[in-house]
Amino acid sequence: MTEQQEASEDAVMTRIGQAVILLHAGDREEARNRLGAIWSEIGEEGDDLHRCTLAHYMADAQDDPADELAWDLRALTAAEALRDPPATGPRDGGSAPREPHLAMRVFYPSLHLSLAADYLKLQRPEAARVHLTRARAATGALPDDGYGNGVREAIARLERRLATEPGAGPRPFPEQSP
Repeated sequence: MTEQQEASEDAVMTRIGQAVILLHAGDREEARNRLGAIWSEIGEEGDDLHRCTLAHYMADAQDDPADELAWDLRALTAAEALRDPPATGPRDGGSAPREPHLAMRVFYPSLHLSLAADYLKLQRPEAARVHLTRARAATGALPDDGYGNGVREAIARLERRLATEPGAGPRPFPEQSP
């Protein structure tokens, strides 16, 4: 990659970061406008990391839960595109599943947590449970720091909330302490 390409990619992430600052400051509309402009530039065929990051934050800028879900699904699709190629050893004949790219593994718990929250807002608790289970299963990649602990705590909160949903039956997360 040339220096010019690297600088260009850094500029995209910088612009996404600036929009996220607006989002966290409470200016959802301006953040949504800026993220939308960047999305128009990079589009569906743009860099997968840019698309994943932008879509993940664009979801947070939405007012309609269905729009939020659509953006979170775009983020997951972009993350999936970043999976490592399957191992093709003589024993597996190339049929091994593709693993998440090492740099992306830390994002999967948050991506699935967001999807679980979206589905719960849309009154689809079973779909929420599926993604919450995936979020919990991916927590091994989280660092033991503020970010990782925050995501784990958010997963636990949503698990407790889902356990009280009608039709929940037996607790879907038996490893969860009360």
